[in-house]
Amino acid sequence: MFLQKIKSAESGVMLYGITPPKAGTSPEKVAEIAQRTVERLSTLDIDALVVYDVQDESARTSEERPFPFINALDPFQFASQYLTGLDIPKVIYRPAGKFTATELSEWLEALHNHKFYPVFVGVPAPDFPVKTSLPEAYRIWEQHKETSVIGAVTIPERHEVLRDEDVRILDKMSCGVSYFISQCIFNIDYAKQVIEDLAATCQRKKMVPPTIIFTITACGSAKTLDFMEWLGIHIPEKTKEDLRAAEDMLERSVNICLEIASQLTAFCMERSIKFGFNVESVAIRKAEIEASINLAHSIGQMLKDKGVRKSSEGVIVEAANT
Repeated sequence: MFLQKIKSAESGVMLYGITPPKAGTSPEKVAEIAQRTVERLSTLDIDALVVYDVQDESARTSEERPFPFINALDPFQFASQYLTGLDIPKVIYRPAGKFTATELSEWLEALHNHKFYPVFVGVPAPDFPVKTSLPEAYRIWEQHKETSVIGAVTIPERHEVLRDEDVRILDKMSCGVSYFISQCIFNIDYAKQVIEDLAATCQRKKMVPPTIIFTITACGSAKTLDFMEWLGIHIPEKTKEDLRAAEDMLERSVNICLEIASQLTAFCMERSIKFGFNVESVAIRKAEIEASINLAHSIGQMLKDKGVRKSSEGVIVEAANT
């Protein structure tokens, strides 16, 4: 069970993440999309489904967005109304700063009633007017801390520049956060540096590290590769050249992802950091989504082979619509 695994700090948490259909989609079409999602995910042994809140981050960069931004349905509404056929917990993202304290309190109560779990994220741009600060949002959540868990996001690319991701993580832990889902990992050195520094800081402060869940995604086209970079995911030049030169980019990217997952598993185990995986497809192409499903199966099997998972219980896989 997701709640128990996070509260007991078990490694091998497995999740799958999606984005809701675009806003304006007819209820009939939404139901059809949801049914396909349920059918795909029913083949996976996962602990929870992550449902993302899609934000327009165009103000974050001057680079042109490779795919046009399209508003999506509210993730809580989509999960609670259309995904009831998937009998696993749902982890719902929400940019806390876009909502008032009253709105957040009501939203958290609705999540709690559905046995869903929140992940608060930042606003889409630095100059976005903030209605509720993250510390305040965490204080509002505290009324549910005995029967819930709350997650946050960690960004290895940010640590490469600012070298303070370990401090950010510990600050959020002090607010009640017990697990962190990373931005997609393609630069394994960046991810390892976060883990190395977090382990050292926790040892120095005599603190128990939180669970780190690494997002892993396949890449099946040059346009998907461009979009991942636009999102701020750092892909080493050698990896980009490898992918572009591959006869089958999607197959090659899956193999790279499996190697990244294997290395991160060994690295975390050596440093006593509890961990899991979040596999995603940032594209809506059927081939890339199906590759993410296969990737989830493979990572789950790898964890079993390494003795991380005691039984067939979980990895996070994300199929995020662009």
